[in-house]
Formats: sequence, structure tokens, C-alpha cells
Amino acid sequence: MGFFSSLFRFISVLFYGKITTDFKPCIEFFYAKTIPQGISGDGYQALCQYYESQYHFATLYDRNRRIPLFSAYILRPGEGSRPKNTNWMIEPRLVSDKVNTGMKYQKHPDQNVKNSQAVNEDYRNSGYSRGHLAPSGHQQTEEDKKATFTLTNIVPQMEKFNNGPWKILEESMAKRLEVCTSKMYVITGVMPYVNDEPTINNRVTVPEYFWTAYCCPTFTAGLQNYFPTFAAVGRNDPNSKDDIVKKNTEDGHDVMEMSLEDLEKILQKRLKMPKMSLFKNECKEEKSFFGFG
Repeated sequence: MGFFSSLFRFISVLFYGKITTDFKPCIEFFYAKTIPQGISGDGYQALCQYYESQYHFATLYDRNRRIPLFSAYILRPGEGSRPKNTNWMIEPRLVSDKVNTGMKYQKHPDQNVKNSQAVNEDYRNSGYSRGHLAPSGHQQTEEDKKATFTLTNIVPQMEKFNNGPWKILEESMAKRLEVCTSKMYVITGVMPYVNDEPTINNRVTVPEYFWTAYCCPTFTAGLQNYFPTFAAVGRNDPNSKDDIVKKNTEDGHDVMEMSLEDLEKILQKRLKMPKMSLFKNECKEEKSFFGFG
């Protein structure tokens, strides 16, 4: 497993150009224009999600697993329902760093596309739904919503988890926006298994856990326990151990709310990073003081 993983990383760099974590074109989707600190590794590539001539959110894509590690966006639900009959799009920039166009629909992806990322056929009859990290329901315009239907924003998610506890969590986050008097910055991601990572179609890695965190630096009184930051972790695998989120429900897809600090400690350990900071200064606005004190 280790040899083939290293080989794939080598091939990725050789054929697809420099792997980058440059989010400059879409830095606006991160609080204080600061990307999460401490996340690094072979195979991660920054994607500023570009659709219909504008950026909509940001994604750190894991080439090795063919899934996003996280997507970052500003929560601003708009009117209208989930787009219907939307085609699942691929990302040409993962094929070549010389391509500067954004996501697009490709009915029959060629082998270069398949080598670089997940494609729609990977999910067919897989037993998993296409789980959004940046959900369409958290987006404002029709274009914003459609832009979330790129497979670089999708991971294999258990259907009961997707349409059950995780959907309820997303709805509660949107409800809390009513209390937020500033922009609400969200980062939603996944955690891999420690060992023996399962895949669909022998290509796309299934994550063990989903996680999310938001930052709202200014807010009205009433829900102080949920501000300025909030975090949660959910069980994608109902049979996972109780080491991160304990199984307290019959279906096993429990979601546990927690502090941002606790989530960062979990991510630091699971992703094997020396440090972890999702939001600059823990989402506390910096104030200017004159004189002493």
C-alpha cells in the first residue's frame, strides 16, 4: 500500500505538474483571508472552484484518494431548492496545470481525467451517495448552488448519514446564521481511516468521518455557546470504533458537537500534523489599541 501510494504521488507530480496549495484567487472564502494552518502533505492541491466566470468556494483536493480533504465557503443560503437535473462536473486543472478554465461537464471522461480525479461512474452502484462538503443548500444564487456539483467537492457518503444526521446539522448551521451579524465562514472536510482505507470502484477512498467548523466573529446575544466558533464530527461509517464519536444511536451515524479546539486536536492526531489552526486567531477579531494597556 505504501509503495503504490508513493508511486502515485510521484506520477501525479510528473504528469500533472506542480501540486499546489495556492488559494490566492479565492482567499476571500477563508476568515481573515488566512488558509488553515498546519495542513500539508503530498498530493494536496488547491482548487478555487470556478464556474460561470466567477469563484464560488475553495477546495483542498487529495489527489491520492481522489476526494476533497476540505471545502471552504461563506454560508449564505439563498432562495430556491436544490438544482434539478444538474450534471456532475470534473476539473480540467487536475489534468494539466496549463489549463485555466474552471469545472465542466464531460459526458465521457477520457483516461487522463480518470487518472487525475474521481468521475461520476465511480459512484454508480457503489452503495454510497455523492456527499457534498460545500452543500448547495448553503449557497446563495443558482450559479452558486450549481457550482457545488463538481466531483472535486464530493466524497462517498452513506445515504442514511447524508440525508439524516448530517443534513440536520447543515440545517441547524443555516438557522444559526440568523444570529450572526458578520459573514459566517465554514470549512467542512473528512477524515480518512487510520488503516485499510476502503474504496469504491477500486479508485475513490471512502472517509471514516465528516467534520465541519464555522467562524462568525460578531453575533447577537442568545446563543453564545455556538459562537464565535462551532465544530462537529459525524460518523460516516456506522461500525467505526468509539475513539472519536461514540455510537449512541441505532443506525450508528452519530454527530457530536464540540469546540473548535477539540476538533483541531482530533484533526491534528488523525491527519498526523504537527499543529492545526482552522481559523486565524480562533475567529477573534483583532482590535487596535492606542496608548498603553
